[in-house]
Order: sequence, then structure tokens, then C-alpha cells
Amino acid sequence: MKMNKNDFIHTLCKEAEKQRIILTDDMLEKFEIYKNLLIEWNEKINLTAITDDYEIIMKHFIDCLECVKYIDKSVKNIIDVGTGAGFPGIVLAIYFPNIEFTLLDALNKRLIFLQDVVEKLSLKNIILIHGRAEEVVRINNLYEKYDVAVSRAVAQLPVLLEYISPYVKVSGKFIVMKGDSVEDEIKLSINAMNILNLKIINKYFYSYTVENEEYKRSILEIQKTKETPTKYPRNYGKIKKKPL
Repeated sequence: MKMNKNDFIHTLCKEAEKQRIILTDDMLEKFEIYKNLLIEWNEKINLTAITDDYEIIMKHFIDCLECVKYIDKSVKNIIDVGTGAGFPGIVLAIYFPNIEFTLLDALNKRLIFLQDVVEKLSLKNIILIHGRAEEVVRINNLYEKYDVAVSRAVAQLPVLLEYISPYVKVSGKFIVMKGDSVEDEIKLSINAMNILNLKIINKYFYSYTVENEEYKRSILEIQKTKETPTKYPRNYGKIKKKPL
């Protein structure tokens, strides 16, 4: 369903309020522009299968905004590993204008789209990096540079932890967005968490409904307790062939 600007902003505002999230007029304006750019660019490159205005509100914006409840405003920097079309990185950067965000993705055409979003929304708190997560951390010297890492729909948890853990400071945390089958992934990740010096400190479950269909989601809060062993991350072939 295509909404006019006022209806879109009103609907997003009300749906956010249902989740106890308050959006300012400036944030709402930016989300509306972001939505339009997403739809426009999606006709040129494959960014999302979700193109209905209301579904974009719920499945992208409201879903990603759930993370803001678990991010302290005193955090200085956050990295979004495998940001894709900017989820959750752009959404969080709109909400937290005083936190510096690094958005990392391996597909350059997505970064070209994100650069347009950054310019059109006048977002001054975003750095875009093109490359593979397991390579960029070394090439750009980003070991343990970030207070928080976030990720949504990138990889199975054991693989994702190896990609992300080197970026996060000791005592920093990851906010990992997953579906409702997260317990299975946690079981598969026990070895990875031991090797990478990680521990799950909280699990959150939430849901939203679109056209009478309930979507069950989860967020894991994972803390880094010690430095990542220097041999990690391994190269892509080893990570894929033999996850920790």
C-alpha cells in the first residue's frame, strides 16, 4: 500500500509509540525520505523484497528501532557489520545523531545507495566502508575500536561472532538481531563464544503483526570479556567451511 507523506509519518509515529519509542519530527521526516530512496533505488539494484509502505514501517523501521532500547546514549561509536540497505545502521544513526556509526558491507553498489541516503538525509555521523568483515578489520586497523557492534540477518550466529568480535572493545557488546529460533543458534555457538571470549548477557523477545501475521523476533546482547585471539577472524573459506 502506497501512503502519502502525512499518512506515512503518522503511521510510523504511532507504531513506534506502541513500542515505547518516541520519534521527533526531524527523525520522522528523515525516515520518510529514506523510505522513498529505498523504493527508488530498489528499482535499479536489489536492496529489499519489502516495498509496501506499511511493511517497510514494520519490518524494517520498527524492527530495527527495537535496538535503541539496548543502546546507551553515552556510547561513542557503533559498527554495523553487513549493513545491506542500512538495517539497522541507518535507522539507528537517525535515532542517535550524536553517536558515530560505521556501516560496513561487501557489496559496493549498496554503499553507493547508502552514500545517497547519507547525503539526502544530511547524516553527519556515518562512515561507510566497502569490504569483507574478516578483511577490513585488519586492512583498516579496526581491531577493538568500537563500543558496540550491531547486525541483522547476516549469518548464522557462530559465523557472525567470528566476523564481529574483533571489532569490539573488551567489555563492549554486540546487539544481534535474530528470528524466533535463536535458541538453536545459541546452542551451535557455545564453542565460538568460548574461543572468542564472549558471553550472552541478555535475551529479548518481541513481536509485531502485519496483516494478521505475527512476526516473532529476538535480540541477543553479547559481551566481550577478553581480547579476541589474534588468529581470528580467519579467512572467508575457513570460516565458511569450518565454523567455530
